[in-house]
Parts: sequence; C-alpha cells; structure tokens
Amino acid sequence: MKANLNLGSISGIKIIIHWTFFLLIIWIALQEINQGGSTEAVLFNVTLILSVFVCVVLHELGHALMAKHYGVQTKKITLLPIGGMASLDKIPEVPKQEFLITIAGPLVNVVIALVLYFLIPVSYFTEQNITELLYSLKKFSLQSFLFYLFIVNVGLVLFNLIPAFPMDGGRILRSLLAMKINRVKATQIAVSIGQFIAVIFLLIGLLYNPFLVFIALFIFIGAYGENQMVHHLAILKGHKVEDAMLTQITKFNPNDSIQDVIMTLITGTENDFVVIENEEVKGIVYHDEIIKNSQDKSLLIKDIMNSSFKLIDINTDLKKVYELTHSEKNNFFAVVDNNKLVGAIDLNNLNEYILLQAKLEY
Repeated sequence: MKANLNLGSISGIKIIIHWTFFLLIIWIALQEINQGGSTEAVLFNVTLILSVFVCVVLHELGHALMAKHYGVQTKKITLLPIGGMASLDKIPEVPKQEFLITIAGPLVNVVIALVLYFLIPVSYFTEQNITELLYSLKKFSLQSFLFYLFIVNVGLVLFNLIPAFPMDGGRILRSLLAMKINRVKATQIAVSIGQFIAVIFLLIGLLYNPFLVFIALFIFIGAYGENQMVHHLAILKGHKVEDAMLTQITKFNPNDSIQDVIMTLITGTENDFVVIENEEVKGIVYHDEIIKNSQDKSLLIKDIMNSSFKLIDINTDLKKVYELTHSEKNNFFAVVDNNKLVGAIDLNNLNEYILLQAKLEY
C-alpha cells in the first residue's frame, strides 16, 4: 500500500509512518469518545501517543547513528502501531560493535527519562498519597502529560532490555556472550533464554493478559529468525558466489516479445530472467512484472524489464549476497566476471546451497 507518510530524513535516514499507524490514532480517539471523554481528553491522549512515538524515533535513531559510526547504513526508520523499526543493512559481527549499537537505543530513552524526571519534577507525584496521585493524573495538565511520558520511557527501557530476540536485550546478551564464545553458540544460548521467557509470558498471558500471548509469539518468531540467520551466515563464511550461482539461465534480448518469456516461464522452472544486448546486461525481468503484464501480447521485453538492478561479481562473498537477498525487494541478481554475464543467483538457490552445506557439516 502507498499510503505511508514520509516525514523527511535525518542524517540521510528516511523517517516513514506506516499507514497502519493512523488506525491506532483513530482507535484511541474512538475509545476515548465511546467512554464519554471530552474533546480535551481525546486531544490529550492523541498528543501523548504522538509524543511517545517521537521518543521511539529517537530510540531508533540512537541505533542508526551508532551503526553509522561503524559503517553500517540505515535506509529508513518505519513507525508501526507496535513501535519503530530501523532498517539496518546488517548487524556487525564484532561483539563490541553490536553491543554499542544495540545499547544506544535504550540509552536514548534513559536520557529522555532523566530529563523528564527533573523537569516535572517526579517528586511532585511520588510524594503524594494514592488519592492525590490519582486526582493529579486525571488532570489534563502539562505536568501530568510529562509524567506519563516519563513512565513510558522507563517502560521502553525495561521492555527493550528483556533478554530475548528481537528486543534489544537479546542482542545485548548475545554480544556479551560472543565476547567469550563464538557467535553461533552465543546466539543459540540467547535464543534459548529468550524462548524460555516467551513460555513464561505465554502462560501468564493465557491466564491473565492476552497481550502477553502476542509478545510471546513475537519473541518466538524473532528468536527463530535470528538463530536461523546467524547459522546460515556461519555456513556461508568463506564461500563465494561462484560456488552457488546458477549457470544454466535463459537470457532475453530487449526486443524479444513478452510471449517468449511467458512460454519460458510456463515450460521451465525459472521465474526471473536477465536481459542482455551486445553481451551487456540491460535489465532484469522479474516474475511479478511478467504476470502483471501477461495479458498485453504486444509488449516487448524492454517494456517490462527493470533497468535499476545490482550486478554481483563472481568473487563476492556469499554472506554479502545473503544479506542483500534479505534487504532488497527483488532477490534475483545477475552474476558477472569482468563485466561479462556468467550466471545468476537468487534466494531460492542460495537456500538450497545452504541446506546442502548444512548436510555436509554432519
């Protein structure tokens, strides 16, 4: 969906609000109205949520700017109803770098909380008895607004430090373990601890709070994905594109008919194709474009090919290609040797290569 809102960029990092975020704002406003809340109450709660997400953006910027210090680029930060997500090119395998990049996010919230602690001041609330405290928090004042924001930032720090992937705490734990043992083993230990915590959350959630069930599933999926990725990268270490690339590929000319590529698609196993002219790669024809334009028989390959593509050198590390296939929208790449097309590589045959290499390990 194209309804995402681009807020601009900071230090070259795009800040994007996912369209589902606006559903959260609408839901909060409707909830307040249904409970008989005034216009002031609606504005107070919506403003608070927006302020919380400013803190989330600052948290993600903490990760991104520290990552930039170590040469890791961040394409964008996306705001979702469940929080923020910084799209880093990769997580450094050097434990110290991973630790500093990961801890930078929660430290931003610690700084925000400390500033708010003295700005409010928090003692104004903590020195009150329960009745006075509840009365103070019900007032739509700047002081109560800042107090809620203080509590949220403390909560963000505590939640993110849970030692379970994909939270920051899981990466912090892994980086500390990796300072003493290898990264694969460190990840396995961190994942096991995270999944144990997920089981506890699941049991408590089933008994008391369904939201904890969601968090438990979130941890399970995140932990599994992280463990799989690290294991795959370890398998691919030392291997080059030449070891895994496809060599028997069908090539097309820009002036070939779309009918030619459709017939090849139907009668073969290939989904994406390289377009060449005078032995030079001119573009890539992706499966989605073929299907989308299949009804128009008059089209030529040059009409549907993608001219913005990455060429992979035959001597490139497979680890780098693995990262590309998981970060790029399209994961089919032409492989060249001295600028001459020699094959292609995509996520499917890369996964097959990983499976075969994993079998050879045992």
